[in-house]
This record gives sequence, C-alpha cells and structure tokens, in this order.
Amino acid sequence: MKKFECVCGYVYDPELGDPENGVAPGTAFEDLPADWVCPICSLGTEHFSEM
Repeated sequence: MKKFECVCGYVYDPELGDPENGVAPGTAFEDLPADWVCPICSLGTEHFSEM
C-alpha cells in the first residue's frame, strides 16, 4: 500500500493505520474517515501527498 505524507512531515502508513485515533491497521488512505485529520498538525487529508 502507498504511504502519504502531510505537509508537516507526518507519514500515514496504511499498514500501521492510526489506532490512537480510531483507524485500524490495514486502512487505505482512500478509506480514511472523512473527519480524520493529521495527528500532528490537525490538517485534513487534502494536505497529504502520495510518497
């Protein structure tokens, strides 16, 4: 699965998910909840780019 990087430098890795914020491991970036935001800077997914 592809990783995505926020403008702040946080990398979303689908294999790891974001369990602390309710996103299970294995969740593709495209399948993130609409209200999910970067756990570092709180920006939305529109501020991420594919690595």
